[in-house]
Amino acid sequence: MPRSVIPVLLLMLYSPRSLVSAFDMSLNTNLAVYWGQNSYGATNPSDTANWQQPISFYCQDDSVDIIPIAFVDQFVSTGGLPSVNLANTCSTSDNGAFPGTALPNCAFLASDIQTCQAKGKIVTISLGGATGAAFFTSDAEGEAFAQTIWDLFLGGSSNTRPFGSAVLDGIDMDIEGGSQTGFTAFLTTLRQLMNSGSKSYYITAAPQCPYPDAYIGNTLNAVPFDAVFVQFYNNYCGLTNYNNTNAWNFGTWDNWAKTVSPNAQVKVFIGAPASSSAAGSGYVDSSTMAAIIDQTRSEYTSFGGMMLWDMSQAYANNHYNAAVKEALTGGSGGGGGGATTTTGLPVTSTTPTRTSTTATTTSTAGSSSCAGITPWQSDVAYVGGDQVTYNGDLWSARWWTYDDVPGGPAGVWVDEGSCSTAATAEIVLPSSPGGAAQVTFAIPSYPAIISSVP
Repeated sequence: MPRSVIPVLLLMLYSPRSLVSAFDMSLNTNLAVYWGQNSYGATNPSDTANWQQPISFYCQDDSVDIIPIAFVDQFVSTGGLPSVNLANTCSTSDNGAFPGTALPNCAFLASDIQTCQAKGKIVTISLGGATGAAFFTSDAEGEAFAQTIWDLFLGGSSNTRPFGSAVLDGIDMDIEGGSQTGFTAFLTTLRQLMNSGSKSYYITAAPQCPYPDAYIGNTLNAVPFDAVFVQFYNNYCGLTNYNNTNAWNFGTWDNWAKTVSPNAQVKVFIGAPASSSAAGSGYVDSSTMAAIIDQTRSEYTSFGGMMLWDMSQAYANNHYNAAVKEALTGGSGGGGGGATTTTGLPVTSTTPTRTSTTATTTSTAGSSSCAGITPWQSDVAYVGGDQVTYNGDLWSARWWTYDDVPGGPAGVWVDEGSCSTAATAEIVLPSSPGGAAQVTFAIPSYPAIISSVP
């Protein structure tokens, strides 16, 4: 063999591309981080330097393994096709829509997505969000929608593919309202299409931590999901209650994975806010998160890694994702992430016993007026227990909310009755199905940063 050929062969064998590891869902070190909603920009409109960057920017980061693109927020919109909300990245106003639809043409993202995939990451499309119209009225609708998703985002073909030639790696179900009608039919049909494809596809879900999840629990029991990104925030069972064994319930989800899920190999991820502004409650600093990861991984074999909401929040919070990945791969978890007031972890831990999902609200009716209670405002963020007036009634927030109209589909507000008879109510934060983790930010004065929040 001529000497000059050897270096060429060595370059081929040891090129950077050949060293990229293929994605492996069976690991317990995977990190999923949502991208698409510019969550940090929505809550920090003046800090444009830290707004969401193009997806290819984050794909240079080796800490991230799974990138769910958020969201397909409506299953059926203009022209019978779904709609996609990508905040400041792509919209019908900035990028145009396919004729006769409300589906933005985001084909410019194709090469970015393919760059991510070439680096060994999987990129999926997340369906739903807290205020999305993500529901079916029949199994037939679900089955038909499976073909639509396959053709628009996965291995099918269509002249209205939002991401052009990019073939995504699967879907994520972030269903936070409505009924479960049609979901099993949808996913069963979609899985059949995936099995006929030429690559591996994944199905994940992002249930909230109260078990069973009110909006997708039955579906989780009927369909073999590859992973669940359990939202351990905005609820009693969130990360800030990790040291309360009657609240923290990863053990319940581990039991579901091993004894109920049709996929005995399903992985359970801890879903967490990537900063204190990413959710109403549940954020813990990186050192606390590292301790939680270490202990949970040692106790539960279903543990698959971490999910963070969202990319913009993580980067603005001193690269919180990097600290989480370090903890997942055995590092100390130091660095990244601001302080939290969370109390210390318990020395021992037992499997949680609390599995009730009954929401609890109490109110004390009386003759008091709504004096001193301010009217609801769309540009104000509210937390659990806050009260407002709206259309003559007193309303109390069940969890953190932004731009969710009292009485609207998000279900975040409790109607305490007419202001002529309602007294200031005592609110007990819900034990189910709590805090919409993806809350839509619709800020009229900042149209470029519209964001829907896991």
